[in-house]
Amino acid sequence: MHSKSSSIFNITVLVAALGYFVDIYDLLLFGIVRKASLRSLGLSEDLVTSQGEFIIGVQMAGLLVGGIIWGVMGDKKGRLSVLFGSIVLYSVANIINGFVQTPGQYALIRFVAGVGLAGELGAGITLVSELVSKEKRGLSTSLVAGIGLTGAVFAYFISQNFDWRICYFIGGGLGFCLLLLRISVFESGLFTQLKEQNVQRGNFLMFFSNKKRFKKYLLAILIGLPSWYVIGVLITFSDKFSKAFGIAEEVSPAKATMYAYAAISVADVLTGLVSQWLRSRKKTLFIFYAFTIISIFFFFQQNSNSPPASIYLVCAALGFGTGFWAIFVTMAAEQFGTNLRATAATTVPNMVRGSLPIILLLFNGLQLLFPDPKSAAAYINAAWITGTIVMIISIVAAWLTEETFGKDLDYVEA
Repeated sequence: MHSKSSSIFNITVLVAALGYFVDIYDLLLFGIVRKASLRSLGLSEDLVTSQGEFIIGVQMAGLLVGGIIWGVMGDKKGRLSVLFGSIVLYSVANIINGFVQTPGQYALIRFVAGVGLAGELGAGITLVSELVSKEKRGLSTSLVAGIGLTGAVFAYFISQNFDWRICYFIGGGLGFCLLLLRISVFESGLFTQLKEQNVQRGNFLMFFSNKKRFKKYLLAILIGLPSWYVIGVLITFSDKFSKAFGIAEEVSPAKATMYAYAAISVADVLTGLVSQWLRSRKKTLFIFYAFTIISIFFFFQQNSNSPPASIYLVCAALGFGTGFWAIFVTMAAEQFGTNLRATAATTVPNMVRGSLPIILLLFNGLQLLFPDPKSAAAYINAAWITGTIVMIISIVAAWLTEETFGKDLDYVEA
């Protein structure tokens, strides 16, 4: 047995939070500088939209691939190896990103950056979950996410004061500065103990070799889908939606992202407090699902009489509703044994991020079912139908998911 910290905030939590801060800065930076950067490469407005969708899809594909790589490494080599390796990769990628000259180069580097970005959150949440007492770990992981998510707000203000290329250089520099802090973090005692046992570690195929384990893994992914429907569709393309609603003044996706993530960071801390009070992860999840549904409803009530400020307000509400990211990733970590925990906690959120191209495919496909696929009505209706499908899937998945609050994590998967 290894003693666990009774404090919800310590050096490990701080470093994990700052790591996630840099991770979110880099992850959301493309969405924030998308229009300015693609316009500077000489793309037309139509290509800014289509290439923007393509590049963000490629970045998410990188996250999907990286999630598996870093997850397996986290269980085979240790949680700290991922924290160091992933940040070096995405920091270098972001510095190179500042030199791209074509959309193809942009997409390639965002894929590499995506691979690097995939390891940060899962490894951090796993490490914190295993080092903090089971009674307090929900609060600690919420602090990691709450502090980390403000990286999007920081990215917005940086983008308002610097050229988009400089923004990428800053992201890379922040990553290398973070490496100095990482030196003070210790490996998880549970993982150190695990290395002495003769068990398989980080075998990704184990999620599919057992029916019960596969069901847990699939449900763990599906409960997180609303977050990237909201961020990847409604927030990222809030400018297109505002035009479709008939709002005359242009809406800034960068500002919409900033408001959404400011609210998400508050909500992520709140989810930890609520789950602690209710002593339930699932009840907390359902409360925030309800808020997400209400916010989606109000998003689609916007019209030509709505001021741009109302879009930003609704984007903040959407962000608050999807502020269950910390609980969602913590649940993934809590559902699996120490020999698969980092793999689960790293791959699950990246499977959700990697689902964005599928969500966009559904969204774009639904538009083709309308008489005029390029009309505002087709765009709006396809979006809310996509949201309805995503929410139904996630609610059913959450209902079938086991409660993990207070679960002892000192066990392995056979």
